[in-house]
Amino acid sequence: MMALENLYPSRVFYYFEQLAAIPRGSGNTKEVSDYLVQFAKEHGLEWYQDESNNVIIIKEASAGYQEAPAVILQGHMDMVCEKEKGCDIDMEKEGLRLYVDGDFLRAEGTTLGGDDGIAVAYALALLESKELSHPRLEAVFTVDEETGMYGASSIDLSMLKGNRMLNIDSDEEGVFLTGCAGGLSLSACIPVSRVSQGGTKLIITVTGLTGGHSGSEIHKEHGNANILMGRVLHGLLERTPFGIISLAGGLKDNAIPRECTVEILLPGENAKAAATYIRDISSVFKHEFSETDAEVTVCCENQGEMEAAILDYASVSKVIFYLRNVPNGVQHMSQQLNGQVETSLNLGILELTESELTSLTSVRSSVESRKKDLAERITMLVELLGGETELEGEYPAWEYRSDSKIRPLAERVYQELFHKKPVFSTIHAGLECGLLSEKIKDLDCISFGPDNFDIHTPREHLSISSTGRVWDFIVAFLEQAKEE
Repeated sequence: MMALENLYPSRVFYYFEQLAAIPRGSGNTKEVSDYLVQFAKEHGLEWYQDESNNVIIIKEASAGYQEAPAVILQGHMDMVCEKEKGCDIDMEKEGLRLYVDGDFLRAEGTTLGGDDGIAVAYALALLESKELSHPRLEAVFTVDEETGMYGASSIDLSMLKGNRMLNIDSDEEGVFLTGCAGGLSLSACIPVSRVSQGGTKLIITVTGLTGGHSGSEIHKEHGNANILMGRVLHGLLERTPFGIISLAGGLKDNAIPRECTVEILLPGENAKAAATYIRDISSVFKHEFSETDAEVTVCCENQGEMEAAILDYASVSKVIFYLRNVPNGVQHMSQQLNGQVETSLNLGILELTESELTSLTSVRSSVESRKKDLAERITMLVELLGGETELEGEYPAWEYRSDSKIRPLAERVYQELFHKKPVFSTIHAGLECGLLSEKIKDLDCISFGPDNFDIHTPREHLSISSTGRVWDFIVAFLEQAKEE
């Protein structure tokens, strides 16, 4: 670890560094949850921890703010764990290796966890301070946001007194979100059959894609490795018969897959023609994705003759049919908000087991009926192929509130600090605000954060100067958050 306390704001980066030392991928949050509880105990603060590892920490109002409405500070403690090929960090057991690169904070070979560790760090610095002026603070730290918002779904908020919330889970400074899409994850299982056969083994990999967040970056039309692999296999089957040994792509349903690998057996006399086709399709992809995924490559490795259990012809056809016909990417643009995505989906995880092709798709829409329609379309396709689907982690949209009191206050504070108007918008990505609005009556909320780039990828980098400006905004907002 490196000392970040010389960066501004020092205590925010101190706590971010502390969090980075704790493995906290989704589903692996017990240690970080206990760390937050220990923080509360050491600072004499009221705290709650539930069986899911959600944590709530409460700090009473400072002098002169006892009559001000409470403010909820909210973020999630889990992060997406992705790493570069060859990175030796075990993200289940080891912390991150942070380093400063000019104005940016990065992690060596892995995601940084600024989404949403920075929210936790901001909150801990606020809860620790004895100098700042503020109303009652109710910090809500949820788990497993990245895999379906399960923490926000299960958390009990009955002890809270406030209904004004600062959700610090956005990644563009000066842009305040006031609504978000609803979503769900759809798992699919399609049965396949195998036969034992000999032939030449090829390993084909679609790699070098940019990836990114499947909600906030879906409109950039980055290539999806799983979908592109379907195209590769379809073209290959037109040239030679083959059987599939293994197939896997993507790590998270909410991250656009950057790589997909298939192992196949084919007649040895066709191996050269297959390799030629792979080079050709790689050039086609480089041309088609020259602006969005300039490094895209399709690689082919010949491993010689062998015998293996491969998918039979009918199963290979089912796999290719599914990948060539399953919807993916932007489906509808908003009719109310010009230029914003309304409905999309991302085939995030693909895996072939001994007896099934399994996939996990993230479906998003700000229109409930279209979200359901997309799930039904995929289900029809899967059932046509003899499989079945299951809904997971469904969450509602967060609807815009026209009578907000928190929004004009945020606008005024921002203009006073930075002498320019903030942008108020909605986002296609899912936020916990929708689920929490079902638990907190009349929830009045905005979502914001510092500039954080390439989230959900090992290129993630957080702006240090932006982190400082957002801290200044939060402090000024709390100072002015008295009843008007």
